[in-house]
Amino acid sequence: MATSHPSSSPQPTALTVHQASRVLEIHFDDGREFRIPFELMRVYSPSAEVQGHGPGQEVLQTGKREVLIDAIEAVGHYAVQPHFSDGHDSGIFTWDYLYHLGADQAELWSRYEQRLKEAGMERDLPMPAKTGGSCGHH
Repeated sequence: MATSHPSSSPQPTALTVHQASRVLEIHFDDGREFRIPFELMRVYSPSAEVQGHGPGQEVLQTGKREVLIDAIEAVGHYAVQPHFSDGHDSGIFTWDYLYHLGADQAELWSRYEQRLKEAGMERDLPMPAKTGGSCGHH
C-alpha cells in the first residue's frame, strides 16, 4: 500500500511512557501508532556515546532489557530526550527517528541480534565498566 508522504514528516499526536510494560507508545498524525520498547530505544540511542563518531564506531549496547525511562523531556517541537534508568540521557530522539524505530522494529531487532552474535556477546551481558575519556555522569 503506497501512501504519498506530505512534504513534512509525520508529527506525533500522543506520546505515553508505559513503565510497567517498558514501552513508549507514540501515535502519529498519519494514523500509525507504535509501541517502542525502551530497550530498543536505548540500544539504538542516537547519542555519540552509542553511535560513535562515524561508521563502525558504534558501541554495542548490552544488558538493557530491564532499562526504564525515568523522565522524558521535550526538545523544541521536533524531539524528546529520555533519561534512562542506567544514567544514559544524551540521546535526542527526533520524531523521524522514533517513527523509524517504530516502523522498522522487526528489522532493527534482528540487526541487533546479528551484531550481538558477530561480537560473541549476549543481550543480557552487563556493559563493561567505562574507562577514562567517557562522558561524565552527574
